[in-house]
Amino acid sequence: MTTIFTTADSFLEAVKPVGRERPAAAAVMKAALLISPEKFRISEESAADNPYMKPGYPLDLARACGQHAALAAKLEELGVPVHIFGGIEGHDDGVFPNNVFATVAGRLVIGSMRHPVRQREARREDIRAFFSDSLDYELLDLSGEDCIAELTGPLVIDRARNIGFCGMSSRVDEAGCAFMADALGLEAVLRFQLAPGEYHANLVLAVLAGEACLVHPESAPDPFLLKSLRSIYENRLLVLDQAEKNSFAGNCITATRRDLLFSRTAATALRRETRLKLDEWGFRLHFLEVEEFEKAGGSVRCLVAEIY
Repeated sequence: MTTIFTTADSFLEAVKPVGRERPAAAAVMKAALLISPEKFRISEESAADNPYMKPGYPLDLARACGQHAALAAKLEELGVPVHIFGGIEGHDDGVFPNNVFATVAGRLVIGSMRHPVRQREARREDIRAFFSDSLDYELLDLSGEDCIAELTGPLVIDRARNIGFCGMSSRVDEAGCAFMADALGLEAVLRFQLAPGEYHANLVLAVLAGEACLVHPESAPDPFLLKSLRSIYENRLLVLDQAEKNSFAGNCITATRRDLLFSRTAATALRRETRLKLDEWGFRLHFLEVEEFEKAGGSVRCLVAEIY
């Protein structure tokens, strides 16, 4: 059973040091799961507690389809196999599968979603069958548990160290945090409170292939989180400012150990010193147009469910 920590000192005692050299598969996905946007809609249910959404903005579905295809093509170009499933009517937020489906080697974990519109996604038999029949993965279904557990929305994972950082909000409760940690086989999880108005930790915190970390401290103000991050990532902790955070810079994803994907929106806000640091640390930055999806409150990270 995973130990959940709420103080820096006890958490850091449980974190095992990891050297720079480690198998790439331990830190980044081996494949990606995407959901095509033909049934994509702005969800009124999700807008109730997602401040990043722009429900008054019209959605250009044709443009969304083009942006989604470009994301899939970029992942394939970088050597990440992509498995795309069709959208389903009534699954308004279905294009954001990372909140519903998460993996650890040999296991698919299915989340327990807060809103009914997203609970329907967790019942998709085609995705379940793909993992159980095609990949021979064990299925661990949290959707029937008495909890809220939106997987890698609230839970940011350092796969290299096998630890997690769980940001508490309306999208995860304490039982859900514990269920997720156990289901994903994490060795330790630090539980912290997100600032009022924030809904998923993956908008304000990102671990980059176990090599570095981005955080917006004002959105996760518990001091023990920043203390823990500074201890673990040392001089490879990069603090985002408000403009960067608001422009989805925290919702980035490492496709490989060196290729880091941001949205074009984030690109407009990234400071010169942010770019220089990431370049100094050996990351190649890629910027993708996903503005149509950002109207629904999610960016590049939210669009990709990682397969390990």
